[in-house]
Amino acid sequence: MAETTSIVSGVARRYASALFEVALEGDAVDAVGRDLDTFDGALAGSADLRRLVQSPVFSSGEQTRAVSAVLSMLGIGGYAANFIGLAARNRRLFVLPGMIEAYRQLVAAHRGEQVAEVTSAHSLTEDQISSLSSALASVAQGKQIRIVPKVDPSIIGGLIVKVGSRMIDTSLKTKLTSLKVALKEVR
Repeated sequence: MAETTSIVSGVARRYASALFEVALEGDAVDAVGRDLDTFDGALAGSADLRRLVQSPVFSSGEQTRAVSAVLSMLGIGGYAANFIGLAARNRRLFVLPGMIEAYRQLVAAHRGEQVAEVTSAHSLTEDQISSLSSALASVAQGKQIRIVPKVDPSIIGGLIVKVGSRMIDTSLKTKLTSLKVALKEVR
């Protein structure tokens, strides 16, 4: 399984690198990033779209037609639409979430930023994001922090913060699981 993950992440990095180079040449790095974020949001919000992206049952043509319709509906065009269409034609849609994340990492590295993925049970306010960004700046070793907020109601409360290879999990779900394990050991 680790070997498969390695292959998938390698494919994601190669595709993302190619997209980043084209976007950089075309002065469209931010526009492509916004479009990929829009598609990623649609992917997170639609079980049907996730099934289309992840399922090997759909043919390349079916995936390409369906993705084209979704891109049109979302108003995504240009480099990002061509990129996602290429992934569909090449039967690589299942790697798309990794490609989007790899693109974000390339953009952050290009700008000298450190990306922090922050998962919370509810949407964070701008003040909370700003405070969190300030608190994480000390960990970033001089790099500016860019927070990518995610919402996962299953964590109940608290935060899960991923900065580079480090992860801090203060979610209530994790604390309750730890408490449950500790209580089982006491018996």
